[in-house]
Amino acid sequence: MEGDQKPLALQLCPFSPAMEAEIGARFVIERWFERNEGEQADWLAENGARVRAVVTGGHIGCPSPLMEALPELAIIAINGVGFDKVDLTLASARGVAVTTTPGVLTDDVADLAIGLVVALLRRIPAADVHVRKGLWPKGDMALARKVSGKRFGVLGLGQIGMAIARRLEAFGPVAYCDAAPKSVDYAYHADPAALAAASDVLVVACAATPATQGLVDAGVLEALGADGYLVNVARGSVIDERALTRAVEEGVIAGAALDVFAREPHVPDALIASERTVLTPHVASGTVETRQAMADLVVANLDDFLAGSAPRTALPRP
Repeated sequence: MEGDQKPLALQLCPFSPAMEAEIGARFVIERWFERNEGEQADWLAENGARVRAVVTGGHIGCPSPLMEALPELAIIAINGVGFDKVDLTLASARGVAVTTTPGVLTDDVADLAIGLVVALLRRIPAADVHVRKGLWPKGDMALARKVSGKRFGVLGLGQIGMAIARRLEAFGPVAYCDAAPKSVDYAYHADPAALAAASDVLVVACAATPATQGLVDAGVLEALGADGYLVNVARGSVIDERALTRAVEEGVIAGAALDVFAREPHVPDALIASERTVLTPHVASGTVETRQAMADLVVANLDDFLAGSAPRTALPRP
């Protein structure tokens, strides 16, 4: 396909050069994120009726007003597993397929979760600073906490949660909380507070949905307790960030390791300043290998759409 024969797609955020080249070979691309609000409105008025696809990241999704302004939109292809920034009911009503990239990032997210657990309890970032700033000759660091033998709780035992749980088995007993018990050997707790009370380390791995908004609240953090640690590789919206900030500041919990935040890329100053936190900039899937696999799956879904087939990893309609 050449020029105007290609369908029109909106690209809502930057991707790797290789991924952008693949999408550009299939679509005429409008780099939506490079336009200001006024330019976007003018562009929509002139071109919105021709847009067939939106290609986006899970952290952005597709705002409902934008979806409603694209009458011929047929697919929202998300580079990631998060779909909380897309109104699936609206998409279904408009006949828009929504695709994600499940499976290919499971190992990386689970690996980072384990890395955050170890980094948090063993204070690895602080130890690195202790050496780099020349503090070691002046004295030893304060002691850290042991990882092996801790009780681990996994909040959300989906594909990623299960991968995390399997890795945690090497360190200590694992329990979980999910919507219903599953056929696993781990102890089941029906609500997050009960899981937190039974855990030394609570790892959040559930999907971000309206039902999980603020699921980890002040009550859950109090149940986790002053010797408990929180790790979040899910979505920032799953945690009441104000309650978490207070819990860290006041010693309600021992510490938190976070890869995701409520208003990314903005992180509360108190969490940044705290010696009780380990913070990473939403990089759970951030390896060369996995980002390539994600890009390949985004393109495969778009190819399915262009061929008139059902995209292979389309979300089920609500």
